[in-house]
Amino acid sequence: MPRKLAAVLLAVAFVAGCGEEPGFTATLTDPVNVDLSWPDDDPNVAGRVVEFTTDPPGEYTILQFVPPRQTTYRHPDLIPETRFHYRIRPFFGAVSDAVTLSGPSVSDSGPAVSLRTGGQAAAPASFRAEPAAEEMVRFSWADRSSDEDGFLVEIKKPGAPDFVPIEMSDPGTTSAGLASMPGEEGASHRLRAFYYGPASPVLDLVRVRTVRTVLTLTSP
Repeated sequence: MPRKLAAVLLAVAFVAGCGEEPGFTATLTDPVNVDLSWPDDDPNVAGRVVEFTTDPPGEYTILQFVPPRQTTYRHPDLIPETRFHYRIRPFFGAVSDAVTLSGPSVSDSGPAVSLRTGGQAAAPASFRAEPAAEEMVRFSWADRSSDEDGFLVEIKKPGAPDFVPIEMSDPGTTSAGLASMPGEEGASHRLRAFYYGPASPVLDLVRVRTVRTVLTLTSP
């Protein structure tokens, strides 16, 4: 008797963990994507950073810096059979004046002061965005903060409602380079010296099981 091969897709599941902060959730929306969600509970934040690790004692990897009113993030293309641990951290800081390409900032340089107490006096000075070779944009600035955790280049594309972070630089740096992308013609840029707030509790939530296709013999 002839037989045919039929494909059967095995079920996919996840294991929920503990340590969840009220309002901070992670949902396995399909076999390889996790959707994170959190409350917009601090009107003073400059934004939040979303991080994950597969080894809680080790270092966390930054997934994305997100603007202050954003409350969701999708972590795509997860590795099967791996447990993921998530956290979010708010960040704060002072921001430079906005510039367009070749437009210098009007900020004046000054002595370095603390971001936590110096207010706008700690914002980067003389921020400039200039075209560079191979469709790059080169940013330069004067560092006026004494205790930043880093710098964020932010962009506001034409027609966009607000600035969003697109690049992070290490503390103490005064320049950065970034590839120019389609749709950014005429965009404004600004630079934020930032420091982190306290991290959320770790959300230990997801283990993705491998999706397998099993071939079975069936009668015609």
